[in-house]
Amino acid sequence: MAIDTEALLADLNPVQRDAVLATEGPVLIVAGAGSGKTRVITYRVAHLLRTGVRPRQILAITFTNKAANEMRERIRQLVGSSVADDMWIMTFHSSCARILRYEADAGREVTGFGRNFTIYDEQDAERVISQVLKEIDVDPRKWTPRSLKHAISQAKNVLVTAAQLTEFANTYPEKMAARVYTLYEARLREANALDFDDLLMSTVQLFERRPDVLSKWQDRFRYIVIDEYQDTNHAQYRMVNLLGAK
Repeated sequence: MAIDTEALLADLNPVQRDAVLATEGPVLIVAGAGSGKTRVITYRVAHLLRTGVRPRQILAITFTNKAANEMRERIRQLVGSSVADDMWIMTFHSSCARILRYEADAGREVTGFGRNFTIYDEQDAERVISQVLKEIDVDPRKWTPRSLKHAISQAKNVLVTAAQLTEFANTYPEKMAARVYTLYEARLREANALDFDDLLMSTVQLFERRPDVLSKWQDRFRYIVIDEYQDTNHAQYRMVNLLGAK
């Protein structure tokens, strides 16, 4: 590795040093812009590796591909490419997609999707919703695909299925969203496709319904570090909470 622990600590202020050395149990670091958050996270990873943690036991999560690439490069500079390349340094969605592909058999049993699923972006998703609106003869100028996709995303972010939304829908807009959600999900399954929200929701469903699968990934990732953690997304919170529960 390119740098030792003493050199790491010497490059930090006392508060940052405390954050790097606090490796056991949940740790929340609250800091403003320009205060060295990413530096602390990458140095913390390097410190964990120096203390004997294996690279594959660390899951480093960011919110954008750009941030993941930046974190990966910083960690490479600290510990070397061979070590960094053995770690999972990626976004929530990328990590979920990889888990779902690894657990294809269990995932098919729980969510109905096969290993070689396609991931639909926002444009793909809105295209499917447009097709659904045409099928049910609804004017897309009154109920836009974008607004309906937003309503479906909101439901998935709090882990509400189409069946649950249908059961609890009271207002006309809620009932319309539930109807489109149901048909939209059917079209995705026909195409063996998931949207970005499905990646998180399906992973949480897999972990909740298959404790054996969850236990395996809990054993795999002994340390989870998240850059700019946001607890406003329930699906993301639930995923991390499940992985860190052991």
